[in-house]
Amino acid sequence: MTSRVMVSFVCTLPLHLEMLQQGMNTIDKKNISGFWVVGINYKKTDASIRGQFAINNEQYESILSVAPSFGLNEFFILSTCNRTEIYGFADTADQMMELICTETEGEIEVFEQLAYAKNGMDAIWHLFQVSAGLDSQILGDYEIVGQIKTAVKFAKARGFIGAFMERLLNSVLQSSKAIKTQTQLSGGTVSVAFAAVQYIKEHVQQVKDKEILLLGTGKIGRNTCKNLVDYLHTKHITLINRTEEKAETLAQELKLKHAPLEDLSASLKKADIVLVATNANEPVIFREHLEGNGDKLIIDLSIPYNVSSDAQELSNIKLVNVDELSRIKDETLQKREAEVPKANDIITEHIQEFVDWCKTRKYAPVLKAVKHKLNELCQHQVILMSPKYCDCKDEIQKVINTLAVKVRSENNIGCQYIGAINEFIGTRAGNE
Repeated sequence: MTSRVMVSFVCTLPLHLEMLQQGMNTIDKKNISGFWVVGINYKKTDASIRGQFAINNEQYESILSVAPSFGLNEFFILSTCNRTEIYGFADTADQMMELICTETEGEIEVFEQLAYAKNGMDAIWHLFQVSAGLDSQILGDYEIVGQIKTAVKFAKARGFIGAFMERLLNSVLQSSKAIKTQTQLSGGTVSVAFAAVQYIKEHVQQVKDKEILLLGTGKIGRNTCKNLVDYLHTKHITLINRTEEKAETLAQELKLKHAPLEDLSASLKKADIVLVATNANEPVIFREHLEGNGDKLIIDLSIPYNVSSDAQELSNIKLVNVDELSRIKDETLQKREAEVPKANDIITEHIQEFVDWCKTRKYAPVLKAVKHKLNELCQHQVILMSPKYCDCKDEIQKVINTLAVKVRSENNIGCQYIGAINEFIGTRAGNE
């Protein structure tokens, strides 16, 4: 009986190995070598151009819907005021560029001239750097983590995040969290919202006497508003938002004024300082709003710009955008720069753990098949020299653990497969 069972096993071995190799080939297509990032950012592209390639949720939805026709089915898009990037699996970078530009205002020819494309470990390193705030316009800006989570959640809900990227992103977020807690890279208060307040403090005298209008109370608008109150110690602030209830709620929370969108022209006329954080797809403040209405400092925190370009031609208007704000350097940023080597060490550690997981994952079909075969053999009492069925769980797991180490180092699937079976049978025979 023992011989018949072993003959049966040996006869099916070539089929098992063929299936294992097919499974490994499938996994390999979604591995480090196939991972790409393609994008533009503030380093090479000014805000006016970046705005042409900004992706809102509606555009994101459309891109996901047509992605399979471009041969892409696992990716996510990160679009912020500083960057538009697509991360995922593709045969070439051109696929990703063509896909993302199907929904942008800007032309693909412009994107191709300005874009960077990174593949494999370079792409993975870039993602870790971005998530840590090491690639941000303002070093250590931790808001990017929330933006990555939102972008990934959007893609995952529509079936575009697989096992490889799930694990990669978990590693990325763990690394980012470790950097946040173990270094001072994000120490102090430096962000676009804070930089706007710093600019006002440095360039506007007697700011407590000035009338401030904040247009837009989304995340950036809320942060800016709280910084205005905390650091400028002023309550002369009026809030306007497209959805008036949101402006009213924030105004009540901070004991400020609010106005409906219909009063925008009148509010602009009275304001000395205007901060714009609406993130609309086109300008919401035009030259006619400002002409002849006194000197004003306008800080546009939106990408694309939400203040019309001809407004800055007016002699009574000083217009500042996010690119200019990003140049603000202070002691906080200098302290953060000293933390960069520590952050890179943490990233290196987490990437190595991820690479180790990838190596193990490559051989997952082998380990799964061997475990299945050992469980089958457990039921053959004659082979195991046992008068009745017994629980082999611990011994099976021991064999699998040993096999996992061997296949990673020796990379000989067939021999390791047979060796694991023999080891298990030999162990069971020796125990009887």
